[in-house]
Amino acid sequence: MSVLTFNDVLETTQMITHHNLDVRTITMGISLRDCGHPDVKVCADKIYDKITKKAEKLVQTGEDIESDLGVPIINKRISVTPISMVGESCDTDDYVPLAKALDKAAHEVGVNFIGGFSALVDKGYTKGDRNLIASIPEALATTDVVCSSVNVGSTKAGINMDAVAEMGRVVKDTAEKTAASDAIGCAKLVVFCNAVNDNPFMAGAFHGVTEPESVVSVGVSGPGVVKHALEAVRGQDIGTVAEVIKRTAFKITRVGQLVAQEAAKRLNTQFGIIDLSLAPTPAVGDSVAHILEEIGLESCGGPGTTATLAMLNDAVKKGGLMASSYVGGLSGAFIPVSEDAGMIAAVERGSLCLEKLEAMTCVCSVGLDMIAIPGDTTAETIAAIIADESAIGMINNKTTAVRVIPVPGKGVGDKVEFGGLLGHAPIMAVSKFKADTFIARGGRIPAPVRSLTN
Repeated sequence: MSVLTFNDVLETTQMITHHNLDVRTITMGISLRDCGHPDVKVCADKIYDKITKKAEKLVQTGEDIESDLGVPIINKRISVTPISMVGESCDTDDYVPLAKALDKAAHEVGVNFIGGFSALVDKGYTKGDRNLIASIPEALATTDVVCSSVNVGSTKAGINMDAVAEMGRVVKDTAEKTAASDAIGCAKLVVFCNAVNDNPFMAGAFHGVTEPESVVSVGVSGPGVVKHALEAVRGQDIGTVAEVIKRTAFKITRVGQLVAQEAAKRLNTQFGIIDLSLAPTPAVGDSVAHILEEIGLESCGGPGTTATLAMLNDAVKKGGLMASSYVGGLSGAFIPVSEDAGMIAAVERGSLCLEKLEAMTCVCSVGLDMIAIPGDTTAETIAAIIADESAIGMINNKTTAVRVIPVPGKGVGDKVEFGGLLGHAPIMAVSKFKADTFIARGGRIPAPVRSLTN
């Protein structure tokens, strides 16, 4: 192992103090597969008891590591086994009590969010899946920190268009039930294609069925660090730009690896993965859009955006893979509009639209994220947006997702304020042309040829 030099230590310190390098989240995954029970109240109690026991020291451990290592750890979170699987043992079709148990446990241990009010229906439904999806609007309206996700497609199975149509309605219902807070419930709901089992980021985190009893994973972030590094190579060729991004991602990932291993050791659990996604915040100097503009764009969303984003995403992955043998989750560049000051500015100046964002999702991590749209957008149109994004994921064998927020009573030209890391957003225009007949067909889009890999 190479010895750290004084310059290495100084450089890392400057990344933290001047350029917003942080560990965005320490996420503990907890299996709830042993919490099932016919009585939903007993099941809820077992869920609460297990989470509060397993994660009792998570927040304190994160704070101790932050103090000992001098690395900011912004969020401490929990992911759990998809509740559709746990709740299937219950003699009820209402899973809201299980969501409330998650919320109560999260508040007890002090975490920011808890994910896993989830269902995986890319090929079809079970009873538990149907019950969970029907419970989502009320669950998100009556809890504070519970996050929900539904996987509607995969490269192996195709796209469940019945589920796509239903999720369009669920998004609308969730918006209406949380209308008093500008549809904040939709900010805690994501619809996936090719969801991963070990994602530490919210709102899409859940503890996959192939995961161990408990595990600690870390999501690192440093858009500001990457932008600062690129300022030193202005005017140089694009290969040099890629190399600088790769080397910077390597350094960022090493910080995350150190924190993750230390957290797993102190919590006496297994170390899972490092997710090295560049996750922006609304803070100045912490924007993925500003990285793209530093590379040479006049404004994010203009010509060249998809190419620069593809290069950025690839270089981040290459750098991270050299730094850790356990890179996982999503690991790339996030483009959540409301959470990125540069994206917000690009929308406001007219260079970034919904269709361009969709094109960008072909080459980056996840998909259409934290996008506020007019409140009168129909459930069918939302479903069609989900179908489009799922198709990109299915065909390209990558994770894609939709987290859109139809804000009741607001239209293009209005703004919405979510606060904190969720930021604020201008309402973006949605095409007026309808896809209602397409969505009404239902059924399943078959898996593509590339799924036949055995």
